[in-house]
Amino acid sequence: MNIVNVVQGTPKWMAHRTNFFNASDAPAMMGISPYKTRSDLLKELASGIRPEVSEIQHDLFNEGHRCEALYRSIAEQIVGDELYPVVGTEGKLSASFDGLTMSEDTAYEHKLLNDELRAAFDDIDTVSPEHRDAQAGRLLPMYHQVQMEQQCMVNQQCRRVLFAASRWSLTGELLEERHCWYYPNAELASKIEAGWGQFEKDLATYEPQQVELKPAGRTPETLPALRLQVTGQVTASNLTEFKEHALAVFAGINRELTTDQHFADAEKTVKWCGEVESRLAAAKEHALSQTASIDLLFKTIDDISAEARRVRLDLDKLVTKRKAEVKDNIILSGKSAYERHIAELQKETGGPWIVLGAPDFAGAAKGKRSVASIQDAVDTVLANAKIEADASAKRIRANLACIKDDGAGYEFLFADKLALIGKPIDDLRLVIKTRITEHKAAEEKRLEEERERIRQEEQQKLQSEAAQNTPVSVAATAPAPQPSSVRKTVVAPVTQITRAPRPSSRPSDVEIINALVSLFESTEAEVIGWLCELDFSPFDHAA
Repeated sequence: MNIVNVVQGTPKWMAHRTNFFNASDAPAMMGISPYKTRSDLLKELASGIRPEVSEIQHDLFNEGHRCEALYRSIAEQIVGDELYPVVGTEGKLSASFDGLTMSEDTAYEHKLLNDELRAAFDDIDTVSPEHRDAQAGRLLPMYHQVQMEQQCMVNQQCRRVLFAASRWSLTGELLEERHCWYYPNAELASKIEAGWGQFEKDLATYEPQQVELKPAGRTPETLPALRLQVTGQVTASNLTEFKEHALAVFAGINRELTTDQHFADAEKTVKWCGEVESRLAAAKEHALSQTASIDLLFKTIDDISAEARRVRLDLDKLVTKRKAEVKDNIILSGKSAYERHIAELQKETGGPWIVLGAPDFAGAAKGKRSVASIQDAVDTVLANAKIEADASAKRIRANLACIKDDGAGYEFLFADKLALIGKPIDDLRLVIKTRITEHKAAEEKRLEEERERIRQEEQQKLQSEAAQNTPVSVAATAPAPQPSSVRKTVVAPVTQITRAPRPSSRPSDVEIINALVSLFESTEAEVIGWLCELDFSPFDHAA
């Protein structure tokens, strides 16, 4: 962390903040701040114009600083060390610490105690004592967690943050206080880092939009007073002029509704038309009280009243219709922007992609009454969806690179890479290693079985050849006795076996093995194995 030598709240401190992404602005960047929208923050940083602080806000800030200073001694007792206000930066991020120890491993953040924080601390009290310290910070409102997490990102030596909220009397007496520990959250830090990355992209392409303040509706031109006097007949009336004027006003009513001002005007005009109808009805009743039947008078009044009613109903329907159309157009624009972003990311990954849940633009716009609030809600959801998609694309690119590098030479084992690209990188490496190891073992087993099959075939071949070359003794058959007076001795013929000339001396073992190696074009090990497995039973007669 780089320490910046500025005092919080001074003009130099304000100037410093314009050049960095500040921890106090992180909740607005994430779209979760109750005080400022993401669109407002974009506009402020793009224009460099910060909104003026109202007198009420100024008093509230002063009270917060007073309570923070009063609580500091209590915080130092809890921490067990002195605390110093610090402003620090890390890269583009900045944070202003209410307090930091000299070793920079413990920070202090103070807020004014309010009902929201009381409810959060009540929830913390329900956690069992043995787990309360570790879990307490995760139960605080998320926008407080985001601010403290960025403080830990700026000061990476920080191991814990004392979060305290208190109220003090005007005389400096402690009225109420609650506190707990917040510990760094790596997952939240990743979201903040990605959030600022997307915010920076949006800031670079930001174009100011003409956003009007919440408008007050205006009615059309006021109609002249309607004057009717009757006895038995109409004695005085400006009804004809009134009708011409009224129809001209009706015709000039704007029906092209696009901005919040247009909608406000239209809604006010709907009410105005209703009032015109009521005034005409009252004039008619007044005339009826003076005469029983004046056809032309009443017909004219009815015509004007009917036109006012038609305009009112048409405009009322148009307001409803155009509001729906504007809302739908904003939502569709958000969807289109998200789809374009996904298409660009798919180009970066080369095609592989994990289908993510569609952003709920309609849910974000629900309940929003103005065009500006609908636009801000959709823009915030779009930004968060882009952040999630960017993180997914980054993981996919890393996993594809891992498969390419760790699985080099074994690409055929990863034909299902689309099912693997969404895994955590450590799990993927384990899958790659396991598949390659199992493949090698299976291949070695296959080769060993193939060698064994060949060995057995060769052994059977040798045994067959040996059986064919073994000499067979043929017994002589004695001839039948011949009638003769002289007895002759008949010797049975014996089959002669042609033998190779016996060598003068027995060949050595090495000579025998070498001869067999040459004959069968085998290795010494294979020949020795064959000799050990020889079956000499066919040669028993030779003994």
